[in-house]
Amino acid sequence: MALGDCLEADGGGELLRMRERRGMRQSHAAEALSASVAKVAKMERGGVPIRDPDLRSLCHLYGETDEVVIGRLLQLARTDRERRKASGWWNQYPQLPAMVEYVALEDIATSIRTWQLAFIPGLLQTPDYARAVAVGAGSWEDPSEVEPFVEARLARQARLRSEHPLELWAVIHEGALRQLVGGRDVMREQLGYLLDLSRTDNVKVQVVPWLAGAHPGMIGAFSIVSFTEPGALDVVHMDVPSSTLWLESEEDAARHRRIFDRIARVGLAERNALDLMEAIRKEM
Repeated sequence: MALGDCLEADGGGELLRMRERRGMRQSHAAEALSASVAKVAKMERGGVPIRDPDLRSLCHLYGETDEVVIGRLLQLARTDRERRKASGWWNQYPQLPAMVEYVALEDIATSIRTWQLAFIPGLLQTPDYARAVAVGAGSWEDPSEVEPFVEARLARQARLRSEHPLELWAVIHEGALRQLVGGRDVMREQLGYLLDLSRTDNVKVQVVPWLAGAHPGMIGAFSIVSFTEPGALDVVHMDVPSSTLWLESEEDAARHRRIFDRIARVGLAERNALDLMEAIRKEM
């Protein structure tokens, strides 16, 4: 392939042409990436951004060894990722740098399953609760940055009320419901808001009680983000103190779906979860 051809190509389209020249099928690319055929198809038609490790793996699979060509494809992929990020509402909030990629995925997702040990999921937080979380985290030296953070968190919740609302299944540990984030008044309002959302058609809330004892979710919180295309690959998102962790292989997604299902099984039924949340709210 001439460099001039590469300069005019889009990254996904060029990967498609490279694969076809080698006489390979999308299933070969999917196997090399430990991904689904649906993900490869979306990469080739520009439906999803292409990550650098995936691009290098495919170039290796297709026998492309010219570092000039590979470098140009990497640049095309990076430019595309930046363009996608720049088009989202979340870019007006510089307080979300670590969450930009996650919020961009959340904005096009059809469903999310989230397991939380320590706090109410962001999509279900009241303004005062979100503000208390931000202040407690101590992430900002300038207090004026807290309010834009709260605004951004609330903006995410629009997906729950959109024309095609996000389906959210949240499993929350009882400890998060009892933690006095912001004080009793804030928690009483938060629990009331959580009860209201729990009664909507697209939001399901379960609670894992203290009495459940040891369970699979003790290892840490995570979210599974799913998309509308048949066979589309789920993405697993986890925050750790020093970074954000993404798991994008079908094997990792399947493993976390199994873990989530096991956590949900030790959780209270929805009706019982509502009763427990109401009881805790009254205690506040």
